[in-house]
Amino acid sequence: MIAVCPNPFRDLELKITREAVRLLEDAGFETAICPVFADEEPEVIPADLPVRKLGDLAGNCSLAIVVGGDGTILSVARTLHDTAIPLLGVNLGTKGFMAYLEPEELSHIIPAARGEYRLSRRMLLNVELWREGVCIHRDLALNDAVLHGYGDVIQTTAFCKGDRITSFSGDGIILSTPTGSTGYSMSAGGPIVEPEAENILISPICAHTMVARTFVLGPNSVVSVKAEKLHGRRAYLSVDGYQVADLANGDIVTVSRSEHSIPMVDPGLRSFYEMAYEKLT
Repeated sequence: MIAVCPNPFRDLELKITREAVRLLEDAGFETAICPVFADEEPEVIPADLPVRKLGDLAGNCSLAIVVGGDGTILSVARTLHDTAIPLLGVNLGTKGFMAYLEPEELSHIIPAARGEYRLSRRMLLNVELWREGVCIHRDLALNDAVLHGYGDVIQTTAFCKGDRITSFSGDGIILSTPTGSTGYSMSAGGPIVEPEAENILISPICAHTMVARTFVLGPNSVVSVKAEKLHGRRAYLSVDGYQVADLANGDIVTVSRSEHSIPMVDPGLRSFYEMAYEKLT
């Protein structure tokens, strides 16, 4: 079974999805259409297309083809994080660093469905939110965990294994994987890191200091960030773009490498360096 997971707000009338399904079924593969982000607006799905829930198919899928942007891939990755199902992205987004195919390259899904590809394994972060000594939220991040003010400057202090790394006032702080290095972290001035590397990046967001810089830590590091001096200022924690909790003064967010990883399909059309150069110039 091949799951085709479109973002119907990107793939209008599911034109790319229909073509992907046609190619796959003509090649003898069974398919299922599993839309992403359509729960609240089901009318965006054409009535003639049967759709299924991705989570219901996880045990029967050999490949998930994601038609959309990086946000769509992140959503599918959250659903499939505890499976071994590889993801192949078809880019309908703005940059689409996680998608190895462009729409005009759709025919390459056939060799991928046959298993003719290289796996690119992507590190995940365990994310925990602690309040007064109690963990109140656990999550996994493929891209990043972000502490951010609601339009207010906030104070954050980052530690690694008890040693202070940085402390500053600003818009917030990003705790990123190498996959996420080409996302919000890069926009905040962080470095671009090979996506298959295993590092934790700490990137300040609009820091009110001249000395705040991105730190690149090893894979066995455990990073803690404390939200300080909120005192009426509002802040939140987001994970892979999903706002998961409001922060209280003194809350601590910890991140560490997860035992899980996300397998992504690399069809071998271009290297990461070629792709980065094309998308950033």
